[in-house]
Amino acid sequence: MMWRLLAGAVLAGALVTTGLTPAVAAPPPDLETAVTDSMLAKARVASEAEPVVTTTRKAAGWAFGTAVLATGHEVDRHPEGWLFVAERTGKGWRVALEGEPAFAELTGRAPVVQAGERARLAGLGGQPGVQAGNDLRTGMALPYAVGQSWYMYGGPHGWSGTPAPWSSLDLAGGDQRVLAARAGTAYTMCTGWLRVIHDRGYSTDYYHLWNNIWVDGAGVSQGTFLGNTGTDVTCGGSASGRHVHFALRQHSAYVGIGNHNLGKWVPQNGGAAYQGSALHGSTRVYAGGALYNYGALGFNQGVIDANGGTAVNKRSGPGTGYGVVGSVADGATVTVSCSANGTSHAGRWGTTSLWNRLTDGTWVTDAFMWTGVNGAVNGSC
Repeated sequence: MMWRLLAGAVLAGALVTTGLTPAVAAPPPDLETAVTDSMLAKARVASEAEPVVTTTRKAAGWAFGTAVLATGHEVDRHPEGWLFVAERTGKGWRVALEGEPAFAELTGRAPVVQAGERARLAGLGGQPGVQAGNDLRTGMALPYAVGQSWYMYGGPHGWSGTPAPWSSLDLAGGDQRVLAARAGTAYTMCTGWLRVIHDRGYSTDYYHLWNNIWVDGAGVSQGTFLGNTGTDVTCGGSASGRHVHFALRQHSAYVGIGNHNLGKWVPQNGGAAYQGSALHGSTRVYAGGALYNYGALGFNQGVIDANGGTAVNKRSGPGTGYGVVGSVADGATVTVSCSANGTSHAGRWGTTSLWNRLTDGTWVTDAFMWTGVNGAVNGSC
């Protein structure tokens, strides 16, 4: 008995004098913590933003959902948000957010990602916020019914107001029904906020909605109802009157909406955020004016811009040496069959020798046409 006590005392003394403690491995972070850590590392908003992780799908060691940093309700403060996919490994959760290289890899094999949405999610890769080849075609209508006119109360401005890029427009009026600008796959980011993933790396955001649909990877068509204009600021920001805050993204980052085409209008930046204008041919509407939704411009189409005139001559060949065979009105939509070089002309968008052959066999200089591409829109003749 004495030996056992003594041996115990010696052992205890050894532990005390050497400072030995049992090694205990830190537990791996749970899913919510892992996603939160990822978005905090990626965030641009202030650190006091509140992380909101919503897991919409979880099975067999995989998870998928939305990750949102909700802000306060100051003017020019909007939330940030991403889709996420996560895989459980021996070291915990491996998380990838939209725009990260691992996002395409994980969504490509995650069983919680639907087959129909894989291609669009994979298309979110690429250099964030950069248009491939400076191709500004979107194939999008304005986010309301074709044939309606809504007011552009706020011209090009940032997702969070003044900060660049000026990705967004504030739109209201008409029947107040906000519709998908182009077909895609839709996700509810939080109350009042939807994101639609389109093709070619584009996506569109719709914020401040009331009565919005709740979706998680649902396919939508151009014109699908998303919600009504409202003043919802559940996830942050402010809204003084009902509208939709409509924003353009490419490769998982907001991009300048200026010089793209939406509903056959080309928004252009002003001297300050919320100013600016939009062009349809030579017709310019400033912030506060109404935009008629003409529908989406096709990828092989253009809008005639007479640069202040009323019409543009159509010729029998690619140049002014060919005879005039008609004219086409400013603002008209034309379809291009092919293009070739001819005499050089200067227009609103610069100087070019490119001529476009229309489907009726006549030719119009590219200097008086918006196509969104600085070159042939449908191949060479």
